[in-house]
Amino acid sequence: MQALHGVSLGVEKESITAIIGHNGGGKSTTLKSVAGLIKVQGGRITFKDREISNMPPHEVVIEGISLIPADRKLFPYLSARDNLRMGAFSNRAWPRRDGNLEMVYSLFPKLLQLQNKESRTLSGGEQQMLIIGRALMSEPEVLMLDEPTAGLAPLLVNRVFEVIKDIRRRNVTILVAEQSAAKILGIVDMAYVMENGQIVLQGKSRELMDNPLVVEAYLRV
Repeated sequence: MQALHGVSLGVEKESITAIIGHNGGGKSTTLKSVAGLIKVQGGRITFKDREISNMPPHEVVIEGISLIPADRKLFPYLSARDNLRMGAFSNRAWPRRDGNLEMVYSLFPKLLQLQNKESRTLSGGEQQMLIIGRALMSEPEVLMLDEPTAGLAPLLVNRVFEVIKDIRRRNVTILVAEQSAAKILGIVDMAYVMENGQIVLQGKSRELMDNPLVVEAYLRV
């Protein structure tokens, strides 16, 4: 089944860009296509003027793009610290793994306290911190997050959005797929609205927040 139809979007360097839309709209498929987890049958995916269409996932990471999946794929029987170190497997990131580990602990102090705990024993919020931290260990230029707030308590949702803003301040470009349109539109520069595998609206955050169609479909409580 073809999931995407003529999707065209761009992400500016050091910006936060969102793809919003309901479940099944194609948000996750778009991110996975960029990450090399899903083969594309047409079109082109480029990063810094270089085509990366259908590049193997580990090579996409080496290029500087990391994906945080919605299903929190961790190594359940490894400690939190070892899960983080697994994120630094590439030749460019491994020599600086200790410094990057300290950076992750500065973002998520609780992970330092939990560093010897098996990841399967952590709460959902703690696992989300860990999966974000592991992606940062690869020194990404672009960090993609797929539904980073799914299943989290409201207090943790706010914390995730604060972390996203903090990561951007570290000169990392962010592309996030999110259903919680009201919250994500408050922190992004640019957003795309996706329905049935197509981009149906796009614009700056304020433009979309003031768009009656977006308000009716995504912002009205």
